[in-house]
Amino acid sequence: MLRRQDVGHRVVIRRIVGVRNGRPLYSDALGELVAVDESNLTVATAKGTIVIPLAEVHRAKRVPPQRRPTAGSVIALELAADAAWPAPIRGKLGDWLLRSADGWTGRANSALPIGDPDRPLEAAIDAIEAWYAERGQPALVNTPLPLAAPVGAALDARGWTARPLTLLQTAPLLPLVGTGEHSGVSLAKAPSDDWLAIYEARKHSLPASALQVLTGPPEVRFANVYDGDTLIAAGRGAVVGDERRWLHLASIEVVPAYRRKGLARRVTAALAGWAVELGATHAFLQVEERNTAAVALYGTMGFTTHHSYLTREQPSAARPDAAC
Repeated sequence: MLRRQDVGHRVVIRRIVGVRNGRPLYSDALGELVAVDESNLTVATAKGTIVIPLAEVHRAKRVPPQRRPTAGSVIALELAADAAWPAPIRGKLGDWLLRSADGWTGRANSALPIGDPDRPLEAAIDAIEAWYAERGQPALVNTPLPLAAPVGAALDARGWTARPLTLLQTAPLLPLVGTGEHSGVSLAKAPSDDWLAIYEARKHSLPASALQVLTGPPEVRFANVYDGDTLIAAGRGAVVGDERRWLHLASIEVVPAYRRKGLARRVTAALAGWAVELGATHAFLQVEERNTAAVALYGTMGFTTHHSYLTREQPSAARPDAAC
């Protein structure tokens, strides 16, 4: 049977799905083990994330991994993602990063456990909990898989929960320039009130820290597409990383009435063209695995999953505001 230390690894699970003529019927699930608890196994498969009750499990084991990115490439991309979405309040535990933006977005308010925390693992988690408690926030930890699987296992033992699996996807940049017509897309160095309004409609709030995150990178552009005086599509790009190699794509939004008209491709193409001029060669983005429509769209643009991560959350009973 699989255990918590198997989280983040590729597994195969044979489950009992029925009985025919007195004999059990089986179905196999192959994918990445996302979570283990007292009742279920959660697996991210090629067709989506599934939850398998332990009562249905006939046999389960690790299998050899698919061709995986190197640890160095995962670390480099995670650091590029941090530079592209920079939290205004920061701390360090050895190599580990501590980030806070007054609770605005998980990425800007989570610890990133890559490298050496310069202390034993349990002491590092204690320090994370204390750092966020000082700020009146629940502690969050982003765990790139399988690189941070040992951290995830330690958080499991403490009862930490997991948000939906997120895919970090990459694509060569030059083909993206040709994925859509650029006309009608303007790029600005700062977000307009219209841009912020269209983004706020999804995020529900934009505190002052949000502007610090959005405008923090040295090379950042905000894409706008108007129909008359109405902003109908928007997006954000930041060029980051060693030798400004990476374009980070985020906040690509299309007003519902204008969807399925290729506007997301136009925004992406315009930002890609700007990034190529700066010398960038590749693009990356983060998308929840359960957002199948977005994953499918990005797939048609050439994006593939480099690695995945889970945002782990301190249990509510242990949060600094739990008694409020």
